[in-house]
Amino acid sequence: MTTQAPLSRLIPMLTRRARRLTRSHSAADDLVQETLLRLILRARHGGPIDDLPAYAMRTLTNQARMAWRRAPVTEELEEDHATVLPDAPMRLDYADTLSAIETLPRDQADLLRLVAAGETSPARLAQLTGLPQGTVMSRLARARARLRRMLEGEMDEAVK
Repeated sequence: MTTQAPLSRLIPMLTRRARRLTRSHSAADDLVQETLLRLILRARHGGPIDDLPAYAMRTLTNQARMAWRRAPVTEELEEDHATVLPDAPMRLDYADTLSAIETLPRDQADLLRLVAAGETSPARLAQLTGLPQGTVMSRLARARARLRRMLEGEMDEAVK
């Protein structure tokens, strides 16, 4: 095994096997590289290899087993660990926010609906509404401040 040709012919076979032994393509690539490195070191410092494909596959499998042994041990999931926080409070907050947006002046409510739909760039909002960017930014600032006061319960009848 003094030339690179035999090793390069082994790469597809090693890669297929490594992908079956690992959970990701990057881990499989790492495993193949480590195997090739060990084969090169064996060729330089060790004795001859009679059956290179078989030796390469055994080396790859051993490398995978060593990686499995080094993997962190996970704890068993117990009943009290499987708790999922209720999403009802979040849904109520969301509904309150949407209701509060509807009570804003129309120009501010329209902008906040666009923001809630995912448009966050003032330039894009200006383009969608046909308003100057500065106007969009000031309306959003006023709308957010008013919305914040409404949701915190600080808005009195005079501000409406």
